[in-house]
Amino acid sequence: MSNLNELPQPGATCLPAGVTDQHGQSAFTLRFGTATADAVKTGSVTHPVNTDLAKFTDGLGSYTKALLQASPGIVDPATFKAFLQACGIAGGGTVGDFSNPAIMRGGTAKLNGPRAALAWQQSGKDSQGYGAPLVPPAPALDSMAYAIELVELYWAALLRDVPFESYPTNALAQAAAKELSDLAAANPGQYAGPVDAQGKVTPELLFRGGFGAKPAYFAGETVGPYLSQFCLIPTALGRLPITQQIMTYLPGQDFMITEQEWFNIQNGKAPTSVAAFDPVLRYMRCGRDCAAYTEVDELYQAYLVGYLVAKTVGLPTNPGNPYTTYANEQPFGTFGGPDVAATLGAVARAAINAVWYQKWLVHLRHRPEAGGGLVHLLKTNQLNAADAAKLGNFETVINSKALQESYSRYGTYLLSQAFAEGSPTHPAYPTGHGTVAGACITVLKFFYDGNAPFTHAVVPSNDGLSLLPYSGSGPLTVNGELHKLAHNISFGHGIHAGIHWRSDTDYSMLLGERVAIEFMLDQMFSYWENFDISITLMDGTTQTFKNS
Repeated sequence: MSNLNELPQPGATCLPAGVTDQHGQSAFTLRFGTATADAVKTGSVTHPVNTDLAKFTDGLGSYTKALLQASPGIVDPATFKAFLQACGIAGGGTVGDFSNPAIMRGGTAKLNGPRAALAWQQSGKDSQGYGAPLVPPAPALDSMAYAIELVELYWAALLRDVPFESYPTNALAQAAAKELSDLAAANPGQYAGPVDAQGKVTPELLFRGGFGAKPAYFAGETVGPYLSQFCLIPTALGRLPITQQIMTYLPGQDFMITEQEWFNIQNGKAPTSVAAFDPVLRYMRCGRDCAAYTEVDELYQAYLVGYLVAKTVGLPTNPGNPYTTYANEQPFGTFGGPDVAATLGAVARAAINAVWYQKWLVHLRHRPEAGGGLVHLLKTNQLNAADAAKLGNFETVINSKALQESYSRYGTYLLSQAFAEGSPTHPAYPTGHGTVAGACITVLKFFYDGNAPFTHAVVPSNDGLSLLPYSGSGPLTVNGELHKLAHNISFGHGIHAGIHWRSDTDYSMLLGERVAIEFMLDQMFSYWENFDISITLMDGTTQTFKNS
């Protein structure tokens, strides 16, 4: 049984009156001990931010979507002040008072759940307990890293309908890889995506996860097909078949490409267009498909399906699973299906509240559609001179081949969006999809052997109607496919849809991983079974869970 003596112990007078049986006392000790261990000392965690709000006091670099806009790119000053007070970033108001009538909306759209930023956690650290260096400041509006991320987003929009398997021979993908390679070489350390041994971005590496030249992160991410096996292999939820073919959108539909539509949606007004669905179900095979999947998914959906795939193909359990040594028992309520499924849901809730704290009460990073709006305002000489003078880094975007290609296709400098409404009405950094992704794949690593090979791999046909055997390079591993799964879903919601920055995802996945670790360090003491389980983290280091 778990050794509860490893936890802080309640004093004799702390035990509830009338609880005299050992099991009841242990249950209390578990809750007392984990809560005590998780308590975060005031001032012990810092939450550094970038310079956007200090340099652009008019809110140019901050999230303001759905708030009343004074003019294109500029929020109403009184509304912005009241909004910052509700976020706890400006003094003089009440933190969490998002119903303040001084916070005026420009349309019908409402802010998306900001009060969740203040929710308390019941397992693991409270949301305010995650800060530096785990969640660094987002790239600043006037930084080269920001400009390169925006160039990447323009390329991703242009490539939305190109199958991932066609990237190596596609002229646009080759041009995107060349431009990002050139930018990475000219600006060391500013491009955050993966590169090859020569420091190049290849078509095969486009829109994959990574931290530049840090190969230890996300092992297996760049091996094999772009799409994770967990996104493709058919499975079932009980007797309900899950083919993994999805309702996607018809190709060639891109939105928010006129100034008036863009401005209306920044104000919170409803879009004037509606995306048309493809009448044929297809396997995900391109950026538009990944975006469509994530527009309405339950945030832990892909990882619940991933667990079902693990059962379908018979992936081995983590070698530290205690049931590998039990002769007469099989797992069920602990280490069995109910445990895996419930833990995924529980950790997803903890992750979303943790990232909401960062979004609303710390960073307030604006969305890529706002960045594309600034490109448009600069190109059309509509941005005030004081702000424009601070944005010399935008010359990188303005002079990019990506922007030239985008203008040739759409006739606008705005960043086209996969969704008619653009982004949801909450700040960009970090991303909810990415934080839940990092948390949920950490749970799956706890239950399954991450080093196991993933055999009999498949890829989607270019029309998405069938699955084909994969015969390329390998080997594929469970951990590698989990890393891909997390990026496929979060980048699908972000880079491919045009609503999140690359850095939103990679840092949010690390945040989610830490939330899951703290959650599992608490939950492990609730098991009666003794175990010693190790997992490989996204940076290549090892985390051990030992409850005795």
